Amino acid sequence: MQRVKVKKLTSNYKKVLSYILKTAIVVVAFWFVYRKLSSNENLTVFKQLLEKVPQQQIILVMGTVCLLMLLNWGLEALKWKRLIARVERISLWRAIESVFCGLTWAVFTPNRIGEYGGRVFFLSPKRRIIGVVAMAVGNIGQMVLTNVFGAIAVSIFIYRFVPMDYRVLYALFALSAMFCVFFIIFYFNIRWLNGILLSMRFTRKYKKFYSILARYSKKELLNILLFCLGRYVVFSSQYFILFFWLIPEIHYLDILMMVSILFFVQSTLPSLDLFDIGVRSVTASYFFSFVTSHDVAVIACTASIWLINIIIPAILGSYFVFKLNFFGSTQRN
Repeated sequence: MQRVKVKKLTSNYKKVLSYILKTAIVVVAFWFVYRKLSSNENLTVFKQLLEKVPQQQIILVMGTVCLLMLLNWGLEALKWKRLIARVERISLWRAIESVFCGLTWAVFTPNRIGEYGGRVFFLSPKRRIIGVVAMAVGNIGQMVLTNVFGAIAVSIFIYRFVPMDYRVLYALFALSAMFCVFFIIFYFNIRWLNGILLSMRFTRKYKKFYSILARYSKKELLNILLFCLGRYVVFSSQYFILFFWLIPEIHYLDILMMVSILFFVQSTLPSLDLFDIGVRSVTASYFFSFVTSHDVAVIACTASIWLINIIIPAILGSYFVFKLNFFGSTQRN
């Protein structure tokens, strides 16, 4: 009888602590969001730019960009479902819940590291660490495309706008090609990483967690990369639509080049999602200055994409935070 009481007390304690943790996460996320939105002058500028644009046009364009945001994270949910299939079977809806929950965690953690926690807590407790490794595989795939397209875009940018000796330029092109090939080969042979970790004594004892790296075949990795490519095309399209809409004087190929550079630079710098807008704005302002003088419109477009792709999903994801159970399997509907 005493054991039953202790067990019940422990269970109630865990429920209370779990609720406190979830509430704290949501409160902190909303506090960060509020602080950043209330002090973001770029969004005010964007609103001013739209004052002279017909309302129907605004609804059509911004509605399209918002739908692309949902498509973007929907593709990420499909990718996550496929990645985790070798660890635990989850439904598509559960994958969507975990993706949006992860976005809420990501807004107040450096380099989006909280996104891992937000997702894996939707898995069974014994599979959560393995889930982190599986998620890392998907992030590596996204990084590969960002680096490959970014390196190509930077090479084109230098060729067009930075005068230099042709021999140095050819060397730069060769280096860029080697850079791209390295990332592609590494991704499709990600099991090499498993071998490297096994060769080190201090990581060998954790092999049950990262052994999943050896389970992905090249075909599976290709499928994951196609999801990554789909996401890259979608969020590139968001930028393209807004820039082409508000600054039609820019050639569409220049927009694609600058957007690829923007993603590339952004991925190389450590940042916090909420303060990432500063990095994006400075980067976009500098590179787009080579093709347009509408600096204000460039920064405003970048700020609006940040709001749509980061802030809105983080707010939506706060609902799913309350569906977590930190001390056991997640609650089933």
